Amino acid sequence: MNDFTYAYPTKIYFGKGAAAKHLPAELAKVGKKVMLAYGGGSIKSNGIYDEMMTILKDAGKTVIEFSGIMPNPTYAKVQEGAELARKENVDFILAVGGGSVSDCCKIVASQAVTEEDIWELEFTKHEFPTDAVKLGVVVTASGTGSEQNAGAVITNEDKKIKTGVFGAHADFAILDPQYTMSVPFKQVISGAFDTLSHAMETYFGKPQESFLSDEINEAVMRNTIANIRKLIENPDDLEARSELMWDSAMAENGILKIGKITDFQAHQIEHQLGAYTNCNHGRGLAVIHPVLYRHIYKEGLEKFKRFAVAVWNVSTAGKSDDEIALAGISALEDFIKEAGLPTRFRDMGITYEDVLKPVADSTNITAGCCKQLTREEIFEILQECF
Repeated sequence: MNDFTYAYPTKIYFGKGAAAKHLPAELAKVGKKVMLAYGGGSIKSNGIYDEMMTILKDAGKTVIEFSGIMPNPTYAKVQEGAELARKENVDFILAVGGGSVSDCCKIVASQAVTEEDIWELEFTKHEFPTDAVKLGVVVTASGTGSEQNAGAVITNEDKKIKTGVFGAHADFAILDPQYTMSVPFKQVISGAFDTLSHAMETYFGKPQESFLSDEINEAVMRNTIANIRKLIENPDDLEARSELMWDSAMAENGILKIGKITDFQAHQIEHQLGAYTNCNHGRGLAVIHPVLYRHIYKEGLEKFKRFAVAVWNVSTAGKSDDEIALAGISALEDFIKEAGLPTRFRDMGITYEDVLKPVADSTNITAGCCKQLTREEIFEILQECF
């Protein structure tokens, strides 16, 4: 295990009715002007918007609305939100939605009180913002675990880059599994696979030797798989949704990453694909993971063997090390099909191959992957995914 420092600043309120129970007390700690941030407006049709507005009004808050945050939030949208927060001199941001809303608002919160352009600050000066507008998150779609950390995935359309930007930690997050009932089922499954992806991307990082963080990770992966299956059988299973919501949190609150250099090479490939195609994140990852793993498993053979046995219950009898590892990857691929997720980009409506080379040429190559890929190998992986 590598040396580590761990701190976790976000308070979690988990359970049915958590917003009504706990949001008033949190709002009492902040100033009068609150920016209510959300996405395309689905919270207005499912009752969550009315609930939030009632709580905010009862708390005596002046509400400034920041809406229209898109999936794969853009840097232009971040700047729009930051400008609005500065103009209205907001005291607090309440982000209500899934990972995209949370991601956008984490950077809005920092950019609103940072004179320098955050993109230039982080990617040119390699410095990070130290101040932010206070932020709270109400999660309506789980899977990304965005509310658990300060990282955000933002698409800079001008630069054709989709990547991680660091901003504010939420002071608190409200996780009510009941809210996920209003999300399209396809997106629920996509988000749950993103959770599994986060766990795998951490598990296959360095060092590869198994220790406590990895053993906890195996439990999270098994739990995620089991509850995706329960939800496929019964989409109204609130207990399964509760488990998946906490799986999402556990995958991104840092516990699984303690002592690890994480991999996240599949994420980096999908991010750049998203910069060129705006593909759905979880579904894109479902296509990439098995193909990528068949390219790299030999360099992480012991860990891929453990993954096969501990997560997928692959029998080792009569199998070589390679066969065990490959059986685990095949089990992952079979599960992706079982969950109704795509196995090729064509299944997602990506029908043009001309984007694959620029995606490969601009993908960030991570330090934690068990094999350092070349751009030619990434291009091969993308072609196999097509």
